[in-house]
Amino acid sequence: MSHSASAPPSASLQTPVAALSLHDSQRRMTVPFTPLDPEHVKVYYCGPTVYDLAHIGNLRAMLTADVLVRFLRHAYPRVTFVRNITDVDDKITARARENGEDIASLTQRTTEEFHQDLAAMNVLPPDIEPRATHNIGEMQALIARLIENGHAYEAAGHVLFSVASFPSYGALSGRDPEDLVAGARVDVATYKKDPGDFVLWKPSDAEQPGWESPWGRGRPGWHIECSAMSHRYLGESFDIHGGGSDLLFPHHENERAQSLCCFPQGKFANYWVHNAMLLVEGEKMSKSLGNFLTIRDVLKQAPAEALRLLLLGAHYRSTLNYTQAGLQDARKVLDRFYRALAAGPVPEVAPPEAVVMALAEDLNTPKALAELHVLAGQALAGDREAAGALKAGAGMLGLLQDDPEKWFKGDASEEDAAIDALIAERAAAKKARDFARADALRDQLQGQGIVLEDTKDGTIWRRA
Repeated sequence: MSHSASAPPSASLQTPVAALSLHDSQRRMTVPFTPLDPEHVKVYYCGPTVYDLAHIGNLRAMLTADVLVRFLRHAYPRVTFVRNITDVDDKITARARENGEDIASLTQRTTEEFHQDLAAMNVLPPDIEPRATHNIGEMQALIARLIENGHAYEAAGHVLFSVASFPSYGALSGRDPEDLVAGARVDVATYKKDPGDFVLWKPSDAEQPGWESPWGRGRPGWHIECSAMSHRYLGESFDIHGGGSDLLFPHHENERAQSLCCFPQGKFANYWVHNAMLLVEGEKMSKSLGNFLTIRDVLKQAPAEALRLLLLGAHYRSTLNYTQAGLQDARKVLDRFYRALAAGPVPEVAPPEAVVMALAEDLNTPKALAELHVLAGQALAGDREAAGALKAGAGMLGLLQDDPEKWFKGDASEEDAAIDALIAERAAAKKARDFARADALRDQLQGQGIVLEDTKDGTIWRRA
């Protein structure tokens, strides 16, 4: 279902919309965002290559997109968000062979796992999620057009993009075309006219996935996939293209070149948004260092909202250091926020202007979180309007979506009834002035990982 079709909030719940500014990678500066059509904002993000579980580095890009799209939906009447699935890639073929699994079942399973993990993280689904294998015809049409326009050539069963044919190649990443070959994910092959030329179509052997084409049975290069899918669903010009900074070159540089050479009258992407990379305990994440963390690894240790808050605690363009201590601190912050919500009724109000203004400043999530801390303090002091603003503002960040009681206690179970019985027994012991027994019961519960908090309305509990 398209989120863009949902009705806007009632007038009483609308916040004045702040003018959004974004850091545009191509301009290399933060600039005001002006949509091509204020009635319909169009966004494209590179999605996963589906051969393994998503890791927390992948998640950072998905969260950046999620906060951006949530803001755009707040600010504009209609947003179309497209995020693709790459389900044909040599990494997929290699993993399927390793697993003794057919490619279709591998990509289907890992796509489902990706959807489950993002749903657990409260990342909203895209409006359109095209799969590369469903758009081979569109890719072939673009390749044929590039050959016809003199921007691509056939060689040794391959079709290659001619970098020399596009004078502004390198303008997105800011690199000199002479220096670009070193960073490219392409082999320097003898059949290339220029070492920087990249593959649009390549031949497939009997073991590899392949489709019939004017250039023989083969499969697409990685870069042409996104050009074809963004064009099919968003047209020759759209507003924002995003992804991790690792995609800036060569992937996004090559996408831009292909698309502008196919449709020189279009803009392709008008703004480029790239999030910085993520470290784990101060080091680059890698399997060889043993610090490679999937989303599922982290969710065994902490609630999804704690991971979400940790990742949003740094600005998307700054390097983020994931640590176990940081994860626990994020959980404590959420405990405070949820206590603020649990302290009384929470009225439904518009997202507070201070939070909206913070996000309008190039998605400044740390500043938005600082505003939430202020509201939590006011709510804990008894201001229930502030509690409503806290919940609404957190909603712009995809946070505080749990019921406070569920956050502290987890899902109700027989164990909960036993805890409640011990708390009732402790209350009776205190009433009878048997403080030694009351203390012993508190210690017993603490040993089970249960934290008690005595309030004027009685004792509330949560899991440590």
